[in-house]
Amino acid sequence: MPLSRRDFTARTALAGAGVALTGTVGALATAPGALAADDPGPGAAGAARGHGHPQAPGYGPLLPDPHGLLALPAGFAYRVITHSGVTTLDSGESTPSNHDGTAAFEGARGVTLLVNNHELKGPRAGWAHPVPLAEGLVYDPAASGGCTVVEVRRGGEVAEWVGVAGTSTNCAGGATPWGTWLTCEETEDLAGKNGMTKDHGYVFEVDPHDRRANRDPRPVKAFGRYAHEAVVIDPRQGHAYLTEDASGPNGLLYRWTPPEGFRHGRGRLRALAPDAGVLAAAKCFDKAGQFVDDLSRATKTGTVYGVDWAEVTDRDARSLSVRKQFAAGAVTRARKLEGMWWADGGAYFVSSYAREESPGAAHDGQVWFYDPKRRTIRLVVLIGVNADPDAEGGYDGPDNITVSPYGGLVIAEDGSGLQHLLGATESGRVYPLARNELNIGTPEKPEYSEFTGVCFSPDGRTLYANIQEPGIMLAITGPWRRSPR
Repeated sequence: MPLSRRDFTARTALAGAGVALTGTVGALATAPGALAADDPGPGAAGAARGHGHPQAPGYGPLLPDPHGLLALPAGFAYRVITHSGVTTLDSGESTPSNHDGTAAFEGARGVTLLVNNHELKGPRAGWAHPVPLAEGLVYDPAASGGCTVVEVRRGGEVAEWVGVAGTSTNCAGGATPWGTWLTCEETEDLAGKNGMTKDHGYVFEVDPHDRRANRDPRPVKAFGRYAHEAVVIDPRQGHAYLTEDASGPNGLLYRWTPPEGFRHGRGRLRALAPDAGVLAAAKCFDKAGQFVDDLSRATKTGTVYGVDWAEVTDRDARSLSVRKQFAAGAVTRARKLEGMWWADGGAYFVSSYAREESPGAAHDGQVWFYDPKRRTIRLVVLIGVNADPDAEGGYDGPDNITVSPYGGLVIAEDGSGLQHLLGATESGRVYPLARNELNIGTPEKPEYSEFTGVCFSPDGRTLYANIQEPGIMLAITGPWRRSPR
């Protein structure tokens, strides 16, 4: 049922009061270059006037790494868990390259299980270290991507094996409430294109606990075929929310509603019919009831839009990409819809930037919160254009995000120039947590790969993150403490 203007006005009033109180919403609100929705608090205001000094967030300045890999605050350390071309799988083959989305799961006897995407597009011949074609775990033998499962044992020993192979451009995804990983293909290649022998652009489920459950991979066609980025599952209602990283035109935010009587659980998504449930795209409107064509129209944090959902007619996109099936005025778009995280009863999702391809204002990052009860989205961070990405202190291009067990968020940066992991307190003060120092360019023109796959271990003691190129998984430990507000 469409959301009426009266309902929307009442719900946005509640959203403005309620969402602002949640810790993770505030966590991104005052990043450098951001326009903050939330007051930084009396301590910060007092410090600005010279009347007191609040406890500084974070763990101090980042110290250069003598090994040229990862700058961290004093007292912190990192360990390389996997390194493409260096470490090997249990089959003896190389760890695949281009690490991306990752989630951590609790295994038996103190083991941490991590499912790691490998964002490899196109034919296998184009990559030195594609995901090996493990017997029984291959979807398309021509494709180079997939997932590996990394087992970190209590004593520090590491094992790695293939979770799914023969998929393409496995970018982000999402952990499910029942303990599996949904890996997303960020491509629309059909069979016969780029050397593929099967259609791509789907979501696949990977079970880190049971290798047998991953045999004979089957896409979750009910979620649609498009340039998938990330997915979260509403543990109460069972809806899936999905982002699309695409342009020409910009991508969409989707919701999949399960069919009546469907119950989630391990392996049940792959058994769904291709047309099961309802796939729909978000259509937003403002307090005046005016349609919002693109999320770049929002120029202030705290902006709230109502959300309706427009049903997708051809979710498998046999002749036309899903996002192109909608006429002007039918759906709301955004550039580079990226990472998602379910917390505080809703879905956080990222739009990494907007430039000339977007009709609204240019920016270098937005984070929105979708409240399914109120059917609203609220802009909780808006990062202005970073004028000098090569200088320390400015940030751009938020991508993967995760909630920290110590309060606030950890953010993976995928922008231009320097690349960081960022921490953010619950009141919105942001600080650098790590910096990538691995130069994959030249001394004259340095280049640093993006961070991906941020997630904490189940016990909260270790932060895992990846450097995408060449493909390095890192475990970061140190004197974690509850962040000051």
